[in-house]
Formats: sequence, C-alpha cells, structure tokens
Amino acid sequence: MKTDSIELGLKENWKQFTLLVIVNAFVGGMVGLERSILPEIAEKEFGIAATSAILSFIVVFGIVKAISNYYAGALANRFGRKNLLVLGWIFAIPIPFILMYAENWNWVIAANVLLGINQGLAWSSTVVMKIDLVGERQRGFAMGINEFAGYLAVGVVAFLTGWIADMYGLRPYPFYLGIGLMVLGLLSSIFLIKDTHGHALKEGSTSEMPLLKNIFWDTTWKDKNLGSVTQAGLINNLNDGMAWGLFPILLATRGFSLEQIGIVVAVYPGVWGIGQLFTGRMADKFCKKDMLFFGMLLQAVVLIALVWANSMWLFVGLMSLLGWGTAMVYPTFLATIAQNTHPRDRAKSIGIFRLWRDLGYSIGAILTGVISDLISIEVAILLVGVLTLFSSAVIYVRMKCGEGTSVRLLSLIRQSC
Repeated sequence: MKTDSIELGLKENWKQFTLLVIVNAFVGGMVGLERSILPEIAEKEFGIAATSAILSFIVVFGIVKAISNYYAGALANRFGRKNLLVLGWIFAIPIPFILMYAENWNWVIAANVLLGINQGLAWSSTVVMKIDLVGERQRGFAMGINEFAGYLAVGVVAFLTGWIADMYGLRPYPFYLGIGLMVLGLLSSIFLIKDTHGHALKEGSTSEMPLLKNIFWDTTWKDKNLGSVTQAGLINNLNDGMAWGLFPILLATRGFSLEQIGIVVAVYPGVWGIGQLFTGRMADKFCKKDMLFFGMLLQAVVLIALVWANSMWLFVGLMSLLGWGTAMVYPTFLATIAQNTHPRDRAKSIGIFRLWRDLGYSIGAILTGVISDLISIEVAILLVGVLTLFSSAVIYVRMKCGEGTSVRLLSLIRQSC
C-alpha cells in the first residue's frame, strides 16, 4: 500500500476522526441501555433475588467482550479495521429486540453475549483507528475524545432508560433507544467510515520503537510499563463491573426511586466521559505513571467512602469523584500502550490489554456477587476498594515515566505543599 499521500495528525484527519467519535457514542449507548434498569427487571419480572444470579449478565458480557477484544486486535491488520467495526454492529442488530421481548433470564444472557461481541469488535476498532489517524503527538487527547464520547453516551442513555422506565414501565419503551442506536451505528460504519490501515503503515515506516518479543506476555506482565497498565485495567473494570451490578441494587435497598437510581448511576459514566476531554490532554503533558497512580488511588478512596454514604447528594458527589478517577486512567491506559509499542504490534497489544481489562467485568461481578450474597453489598464494595488501592501501589512501584519532556504530577504536588 502506498503511504506517500497519507498524513498523520488530528487536524489533518479531523473529518474521519469526528465520524469515529460519533460512531463510538452509538457503541457506548448500547451499554447504557442496561446500565440502570436490568437488575430491576431481573427482580420484578423474572423473580431473581440472589445478587450473584442477577450479575450473571455482566459475567457473560465481560468474558465475551474480553475474547472479542483479543480477536479484534489479532485480526485488525489482516481483515481491516472497518470490516471489524461493521461486523460488530451486525451482532448488535438483535439486542434491543431480545431485551424488549425476553421471556426469561436466559434471553437476557443471550443478548449480553451479542453485546459483548458488539462492544469488543466495534469499540476496539474505533480505538485503533483513532490512534492510527493521529500519530504520536496527540494520542492521549485522541483517546480522551474517544472515551468521552463512548462513556458520556453510556451515562446519558442510562439516565434516559431509568427515566423512561419510571414513567412508562420497564419494558419495552426504554429499549426503543437501542433500535435507533443500532441503526445509526451500522449505517454510519458502512457508508461513512474509511479504513485506516494505511495510516498505521505510514507511522510504522518511521517508528524507532522495537518490536515486542512476545506480544501476549509482554503486554500481560513482563514489560513493566505494559504489565502495570494491564493489571490496572483489569482492576479498573473489576470495580466498574461491581458498580454496574451492585450500585442499582444498593440504591434500591436504601429507598431510592428508579428515577433517582438513574441519576446517580448516570453521574459516574457522565463525569468519566466528560472528564476525559481534559484528562486526555493531561496524559499528553504529564507523566503517564502519575496519571495512572493518582487515578487509581482516587477510585480506591471513593469506593471505600461509598460504604458509608446515606444521602442522594453524597452519592452524587462520590460518584462524580469516582468518574473523575476513572477519567484520569482510561485514556492514559490506551495512550501508554500506544507509546510503548511499535505500530505493527499496537493493534494486537491493545487487544491483549483489552482482553485482560474486560475480564475484570466478569471477575468483579462474580467476586462481588458471591460476597454480597454471603456477607453484604457493603463488604463487597469495601473489598474492591482495597484491591484498587493495591493496584495503585503496583503502578507506583513498577512503572517508569519514560518521557523526558513530560511533567511530573508528583513534583507539582510536592512544590505546592
């Protein structure tokens, strides 16, 4: 493929970049469909009381998405980014209809198998394509915009489904949103998105980054920077899986209405999404190790504090801080992977990172579901907070900045003190 006419950069590729941002908002919105009301559907329509049984849909979603991420990364170079994006949307076609007309909980599990494939293929494709387009200089900002669009859409759709369910009932009306998202996402991907493999080849011809000896094990743990990012990604999504499944149940047990639950649950991904517009730029300027350390540390402190929250406004405040902590790490994860890999390795390495990261959903749902049933929801949340604290310590001990021109957040904090 000739790459002489290809230019890298956000400004040079803003039209395709903008289209990919919009498509990723549609991808995120598909997850938002379930975010606030599915546990309520499990209890009221299917009579499922055990927390671990309710969280089974997250377990399935996490495992399937993780595997899809891995294969999306492995196949991106071979079959093309756009083709994987379109395939991801094809798997999304039945999802809203299954959720509207499910006759038992197994239907919901089946919908989440398809949702996991949709998210793994479609979200991974948009991530890799944006990194391809922007080149080296603005990866953090690019990932911030990408994740902003996706997770803001999660929050908005989670609020809307909670509000619609409170006004008109749990089914079918909230899932009409899913039909619109699916149609728009599929048609946009087919007719408007162009493949970006040539941009990756262009960057690869000038990159001085060495190829990884063993992409899987280097990304998983052996490489200190890549391994630190991977373990933090797993723990981050472990606590996100817990938040997805347990927070609506916790709020319901404390007397919150469906509309209030929708607001509280939406605040977290909403701040997470909007915050990444700022933290993505910060990841380009500040040491990525510091961004990851402080982001995971803030998440840990908030999760531990949530155990004692007892009012609507306290929950909203803490969920906002949790969203900011997650915003600090999410674009930084992907920007760090991109910075520490050769363009030829990048799609596979991102796929492996996202494999482990999204297995965190399943691990979090299983772990916290069992603990909630055996002991209490509060103890499950507290345990996840402690695990997140440990993850921040791993980053602090194991990672290096590796960027001679980056600003150290730790140094700024020490100076201000």
